[in-house]
Amino acid sequence: MSVVARTPLPASLLESQIRSEIQTVDPGLPVFNVRSMTDVMDVSLAPRRFSAELVGVFAAVAMLLSSIGIYGLLAYMVGQRSREIGIRVALGAQRSDIFKLILGKGLLLAGAGISIGLVLASAAAPMIATLLYGVHAIDVTVFATVPLVLMIVAFLATYIPARRATTVDPLIALHES
Repeated sequence: MSVVARTPLPASLLESQIRSEIQTVDPGLPVFNVRSMTDVMDVSLAPRRFSAELVGVFAAVAMLLSSIGIYGLLAYMVGQRSREIGIRVALGAQRSDIFKLILGKGLLLAGAGISIGLVLASAAAPMIATLLYGVHAIDVTVFATVPLVLMIVAFLATYIPARRATTVDPLIALHES
């Protein structure tokens, strides 16, 4: 049997009063585990909160790994195209043009991946929404914020290789080939 009392005071302050009131009704009733509803809800939701925090940690690790992957891919691409970049610079290309070329390539790849991801997420959202209570199939905030964050991460991961590409010396690049 459970007794629920609504009060603005903490349960620990009222425990003795609750115990005495129940004992006046039936002295043989044991009174134990006096808790506030907040405590009951916290214990009830703890596994779900842990799962949500774990998913958040995995999402952060995935974001870190994807940014490292984008950086690695573009750094490799700049290394492979150093001769081409050297020729472009030797023929008069401005450093800003080289920067825009590499940055554009990286952001184009990221944009394509984000677009495909949005299409797949839109298709999967109704199925996932049936598993979660109170979650809409397509949440505009999430579908706008996540691609924006991904594009910012892609920009930051692309910036370093693009900046490095602008420092390619045409003589050294042409001589190494």
